[in-house]
Formats: sequence, structure tokens, C-alpha cells
Amino acid sequence: MAHELIFWMTATSIVLVIYHHVGYPLLLKMLVRLCRTSQEETSNEQNMAELPSITVLMPAYNEAQWVAEKLRNLAALDYPQDKLEVVLACDGCTDNTAAIAKATAQEPLCAGLNLRVIEYVENHGKAIVINKAMATIKSEVVALSDISALISFDALTLAAAHFSAPDVGVVNSRYCLLKPGEGEQQYWDYQNKIRSNEAAIGSSLGAHGALYFIRRELFSPFEFDTINDDFILPMKIVEKGYRAVVQEEIRAVELEPTNTQQDFRRRLRIGAGNCQQLFRLLGCLNPRLGGVAFTFASSKGLRVVMPFLMLTALIGSALLALENLFFAVAAGGQATAYGLVMLWSLTGYQPKSRLCRALAYLVAGHTANAIGTLRYITGLEKGRWQRV
Repeated sequence: MAHELIFWMTATSIVLVIYHHVGYPLLLKMLVRLCRTSQEETSNEQNMAELPSITVLMPAYNEAQWVAEKLRNLAALDYPQDKLEVVLACDGCTDNTAAIAKATAQEPLCAGLNLRVIEYVENHGKAIVINKAMATIKSEVVALSDISALISFDALTLAAAHFSAPDVGVVNSRYCLLKPGEGEQQYWDYQNKIRSNEAAIGSSLGAHGALYFIRRELFSPFEFDTINDDFILPMKIVEKGYRAVVQEEIRAVELEPTNTQQDFRRRLRIGAGNCQQLFRLLGCLNPRLGGVAFTFASSKGLRVVMPFLMLTALIGSALLALENLFFAVAAGGQATAYGLVMLWSLTGYQPKSRLCRALAYLVAGHTANAIGTLRYITGLEKGRWQRV
């Protein structure tokens, strides 16, 4: 009985690991080809008088290094000044973020920028700051954007065109890295492609905090301990029956480089958030949502348990290796791959092969995901943001 249980647990884990990393992306491609012929492209041409009012909301914690450049970027965007507001919500900053922002607003380039700086004395966390700031915003559309990300010249105009469709609740941009670290560029190219394909068959899942747009009327306040706010907020809107689309031509370019240690800590937090959002967005698994339920289960749902499935696959394969050639090969392959990644990590070696770099980044990501999940379950992750 125990032997049979080990066999089926191991086999199921191997199948799900392969499906999540290989089968799901390929299946998405096939489904996109079937759906694309029936979809209509949204026109980007709108009369200027019909453009919605937009507020760019930027929660900030100690962003003195980037805030001036961000405001200059926003001042140069192609959008009517009388329909654009910029809100900088400083969450108990201990540096001079607010002072720099106010000084930059006086520059000739930024003279026409409708900037409003909100300074909160205490650091409450990003989710609470967004709740407070959103209560003061009256525009039709809100763009949430990280201060360290510059956005493309026509981003607001392109996004506004999508909101002419009444069923569109979220518009996502394409996230780009100015100075990607090892494996990061491959990871984000993969993630951007997956997000675009998910949108093509139903709705994209979540967003990236660098830049995304929502209908103001659809905003629901966050719970105080929300971790992945840029996933929870868009998916709450999708859960209501609205679509989240991806506009590839809207670019958000991350200026802030990250080293391996910073990236790992960021992914720890995301891993905790992945676990939290699975519990809080169970409604997205409702079959009535069609493609959204399928993509949420295949992507975000499996991602939470993936590290534990990989561990089960490794241990189970090792236990069954002596009596089954398939499991012997599986155990050897997994042990070799994980052993190499561990060796590279301990020695600081950077593999030159694109495949090896992708493998190292993938294993590091799942390791962070596992630790982050355990941190959330044990209550160690508090949902607060800090500069690294």
C-alpha cells in the first residue's frame, strides 16, 4: 500500500512539474491560435475630447534616488494636461523624497504637471497607502506605477483607448529591465509572453507594479496585510467579470538594478504573496470564469505548490529508482540539475550557457517560493514594504 502511494504521488508530481513548466506554455500557444481569429483589436484612435481623466498614483518609500527622473518622465508624456493628475503618496519616508518631488515640480519641464504630494508621517505599508490615496482620487482611470520605472511616451493614450470597451477593467504594460541580472531577462521575456497569451484566451493574471491601469470605480480596498497588491487588485476586478488586457506597446522600464541577494529577497516576498493570493482569490477558480479559472489554476495555483511537488518528485524517484528504470533516470537527472545549481551558488560561478542560467534562476526562484510560502503560513511575512 505504501509503495503504491509513493508511486502515484511521485508520478503525479513529475507530471505536474512538467505540465507547469512546459505543457502549460505550449497549451497556451495552441489556445491562442484558436482564439485569435475571433478577437477584435481595440482601436488606438480616439478623439482627444473623449479621453478619460487619468491619475498616476505612485506609492513611495524612500525614493529620493529616482523621484525627480520619474516626474520629468511623466511631464513629457503625450496626454492632455487638464486630464492628467499625478499623486505621490509618501509612506513615512525617512529621506527627502517629498522635498525633491516638490522642487522638481518647479522645473520648466514640469511646470504643467498637476502634481499632488501626500505625506504620511508613519510607515503603514503599501496596501494601506494605496487605500488612503485612492479615497482622494476622482478620475475615471488610475495608473499605478513604481517610481523607479520610466514609462513610454504614448503609454497613457494607448491605455485610454482600451477603456472605451466597457468590459475592460485592467490594462497591463510590458515590463522591461534597463540592466537585467543573470537569468532575469529570460525570466521576464517568458513571463511577458505568458501574460500576453493568457490575456488572449480570457484575461491576463495580475499585473506588474511598474505600471498598470484600472477603472477607478472598480477599486476595492485592500486588506491591511496584502503582500502582492499588484496581483490582488487586478484579479479582484477580473473576479467581478471584467477583462485584464495586455498592451505590448506600453513599456515600463525598470531603472533600479538588483543583485542576486536583493532579487532573492524580493522573490521571498513574492512567494509569500503567491500563497496569500491563492487563498484570497479562490473565486478565480470558479468555472464560470472560463479561461481565467484555467490559467489561474495552471499558473498561479500550481506555482504555490510547485517547490513541494519538485521535492516530492525527487525523493519519490530516489525511493523507486532501484526497481524502475524511468524513476532511476528521473532521480539522476533531478539530482544532477539541483546539485549543479547548488555548486554554482556556493562557488559564485556564473554559467555561460543560456539554458544553464535559466535553470539556475528557475531553481533559485522555486527555492525562494518555498521559503516565502512557509514564511506566510507561519506568520513571519507581515506584508510591509521596505527598501533593500
